[in-house]
Amino acid sequence: MDGEIQLISDGEGLAIIGDPADVDRFLAAEGLPSKDLGLRRLRSAFGNGAAAAQAGSEIAANSGRWVKLTRESAQLTKKYGLRKSSKTGLSTGAVKGHNGQIKGFVEFVKGPRALLTSPAALAGAAGIMAQLAMQQAMDEITDYLATIDEKVDDVLRAQKDAVLARMIGVGFVIEEAMTVREKRGEVDEITWSKVQGAPTTIAETQAYALRQLDAIAEKLERKNKIGDIAATATESEPKVREWLAVLARSFQLQDAIAVLELDRVLDTSPEELDGHRLGLKTARQNRLEHISRSTEHLVGRMVAAAAKANDKVLLHPTKSPAVVESSNHVVAGIDAFHARLGIESGRRSSETRRWAKAAAEARDRALETGAKGVDAARSRGTETLDRAGLVKGKLSSGIAERKRRRREVTEEPSEKTE
Repeated sequence: MDGEIQLISDGEGLAIIGDPADVDRFLAAEGLPSKDLGLRRLRSAFGNGAAAAQAGSEIAANSGRWVKLTRESAQLTKKYGLRKSSKTGLSTGAVKGHNGQIKGFVEFVKGPRALLTSPAALAGAAGIMAQLAMQQAMDEITDYLATIDEKVDDVLRAQKDAVLARMIGVGFVIEEAMTVREKRGEVDEITWSKVQGAPTTIAETQAYALRQLDAIAEKLERKNKIGDIAATATESEPKVREWLAVLARSFQLQDAIAVLELDRVLDTSPEELDGHRLGLKTARQNRLEHISRSTEHLVGRMVAAAAKANDKVLLHPTKSPAVVESSNHVVAGIDAFHARLGIESGRRSSETRRWAKAAAEARDRALETGAKGVDAARSRGTETLDRAGLVKGKLSSGIAERKRRRREVTEEPSEKTE
């Protein structure tokens, strides 16, 4: 790798920019899969005139690739010593040489032959990186919905609420806008006008789905009898899966709207792109936290129900395991949902206590109690026999004494007669 390449990380992905051959060699050496960054779309960030023409030629001569940050690829930010800007939140640096040695750090206008030498260009690259990260998340949600085999449109159609039904149409419009964007490379005024009202409908649907999950958690919390808990847990399992699917779809559409927004801002107000990107990032994180609170609350209720069922397994050998099984399915489903949306969670499934194990424990306790009872009975029996022997001895002594006295009384008159 004789040429220099520029590295930019926003915490979600890593952009590698430079000569196409150098970029390819770098990616091959690190063993990283990548996607096209789409550098050509940055031209609008440079304005007009000679500077824009020069920037355009530099962009045409260079390649940009994007890598999703995983545990392995995230190590590159440490390996190559990228520096983080407190203003933009981006980590930047440059690498040059056969051995991948650090040549110099790239900070806006600094750096040897750096491609992105202006704040606007760097903000443009960050905006495109954010779009790629969200598109990657959208693809993962599509895979998630296919994995759980939930037809979201069918779920929405089954509901009577008009807000849910409207989201089907909103989804069609957004997908159409994303298709046009892909073909044209931009979001024009007509395309943008079609999707401007979509965020309200999506937000209403998402809020409705969260309320449904909260209602399931509250209903489960109110149950105390194992029979009622078992019925509620079993009934909740498919409903939770359906509402998670609706949540996933709504989150996917919100990411799509954000992608379209960033394109629109890049084309119309590139100087505002960085602030808009950071605002969208904060809003997205807030949505994730809201979703996490509701789903974690439901997980807590399911785990509590499983614990209560485990405590009563001896009295309810069929219903208690059913509660734990339903709880495990719901918790596993929520964990899978969290993983697709990037929410950290590490729940462990509750372990069902088998009837035989519980019965064996009860038997052992009974035997232990019985043994103590036998010993106590023996002790009490011995004490009773001892007391009976003592009474019998005292009774025999009393009878003998009374007989002796009667004999003495009978013999005394005879002696006097003599």
